[in-house]
Amino acid sequence: MKFRVSFTFLLVALSSIVFFVRISSANTAVQGQNVLVIQGKVIDSSGNSLSAARIAPFLNGKPFPPVVSENAPEKSYETELNGLFRIEIPTTVESLKSGKWGLKVTRPSFKPSPLVPLKVFDDGTSEEGAHRWISNQLVQLEWMRSTAFWITLVVFIGIYVLIAFEIMHRTLAAILGAAVLLMVTYTFGHFNDAYKVLNYEQALHCVDWNVIFLLMGMMIIVGVLKVSGVFQWLAYKSFQVARGNIYVLASALCLVTAFISACLDNVTTMLLLTPVTLEIALVLKVSPFVFLVPEILASNFGGTATLIGDPPNIIIGSYAGLTFNNFVINLTPVVVAVLIAQIIYNRFVYGADYHRAKVEDTPKMVSFLKEKYRITDSKLLYVGGSVLLGVIALFVLHGFLRMEVSVAALFGAAIIVLLCRMDIVELLEKEIEWSSLIFFIMLFIVVGAAEQTGILQVLADWIKDVCQGRLWLAVIVVLWVSGFASAIIDNIPYTATMLPIIDFLNKEIPGAESGVLWWALALGACFGGNGTIIGASANVVTTGIAEKAGYKISFLEFMKQAAPITIISLIISTLFLLVRY
Repeated sequence: MKFRVSFTFLLVALSSIVFFVRISSANTAVQGQNVLVIQGKVIDSSGNSLSAARIAPFLNGKPFPPVVSENAPEKSYETELNGLFRIEIPTTVESLKSGKWGLKVTRPSFKPSPLVPLKVFDDGTSEEGAHRWISNQLVQLEWMRSTAFWITLVVFIGIYVLIAFEIMHRTLAAILGAAVLLMVTYTFGHFNDAYKVLNYEQALHCVDWNVIFLLMGMMIIVGVLKVSGVFQWLAYKSFQVARGNIYVLASALCLVTAFISACLDNVTTMLLLTPVTLEIALVLKVSPFVFLVPEILASNFGGTATLIGDPPNIIIGSYAGLTFNNFVINLTPVVVAVLIAQIIYNRFVYGADYHRAKVEDTPKMVSFLKEKYRITDSKLLYVGGSVLLGVIALFVLHGFLRMEVSVAALFGAAIIVLLCRMDIVELLEKEIEWSSLIFFIMLFIVVGAAEQTGILQVLADWIKDVCQGRLWLAVIVVLWVSGFASAIIDNIPYTATMLPIIDFLNKEIPGAESGVLWWALALGACFGGNGTIIGASANVVTTGIAEKAGYKISFLEFMKQAAPITIISLIISTLFLLVRY
């Protein structure tokens, strides 16, 4: 035993001696050397930070340290994700005083910078007379349409086509696109920088994890609450309030849908209310789309009012740093006006269907719905509802607390599962829409590639040239382009694409710092998603459930019913934004 202890002590002592010898040797090598520190930042033409830009120091027009052979690459360093770089080069006093220092900056998809001359300053004397010299530099690079630009553009357009025409499931299309772009970077890009789109680190940085975790947390909370039967109960109460008046019933369902969509999200709302609506339509002997299409429209309208109500809002809020209260204050008034317009619109479009609906025995129908759609677990509803209210309170306060909304959602999800004693494994398997979350992640990567290669900059420059610095015109262009684009393609990928563009326009157009262009994007993307059956996720989910139940609506029929009110909502939004801002 003593031998073991002594041997262990000897090993520790020897290790310590070796460590201190190495440290001493390292300090001896560094002491007395003169060091040039080159630091700064690399940006693009819009002032955005550029990561993975190569910094190559030069002395008297030649690479430094000197290139040992013609085939050897020059010494280079790379910028961090924030575009900053810092290089420390041991050198002589003579080269620091009389030498001409410079640097070259290169990056895929950008024109190489010319040799940038450096101003070198003596920062003082350090230990043993060694000097430290510093040079600060800001380098701006210009975009170039390289091979990576065209490859990314083809992949980008291809993904939109696959999603818009439902040739491939949107999640698979996004995975395929992201994988292709990364493969091009790590295969062809290994031999030629012109093929470099984005690297793995940049891809992860492009993903807005705040959006992902917010959706995940809310899916868990809703998954627990729906066990109580509260959402179906609300549909029954709507019928009870209507007392057999079908127009009042349809209006009540729209208002309930809009309210729940604002508090939760529109996709979840339609998942919960669609089966109940199908049941009510069957009893009334009318097409379920008499109720379902207005509910879809109301879910997209109502979801626009809050940060968490519609996926485009979640993406915008996270990117722009907008709070829950910002959305409520700036968008709720126009949402209320549009909902009023929709209820009036429903009367003209579906009036004949409301008249044909048969309610032979209203009390009996109310009793039937009361029995079928009742609160099944009042304790769970009380506990879960309290947690949900707490989460919403944190959403309201998150700007003051400087807390991401995803933190509130995940905390609420953990607490509600713990207090209600739910099976977390079952919730993760059944309630979280993993395909949607993976779609978001892959889509962020694809959009990030479009930003990295300059595709979005081209579009931003076009909008800037069209608007000529006129804010009112920029508001109209962003709102209506967003509205029509979101009707043609899913508003989620469109919104993710537009984020860097709006950020650029906010810096370039006088008065845009008020944030009005963010609201134009939100209103255009959310309201425009009502235009067609593929315009928003809630549309796709609802019509898919109805089709499984034996009820199908065509693309043209949906557009015939939804397009007019979509245009009306965009007109109201235009007037609202121009008058208010």
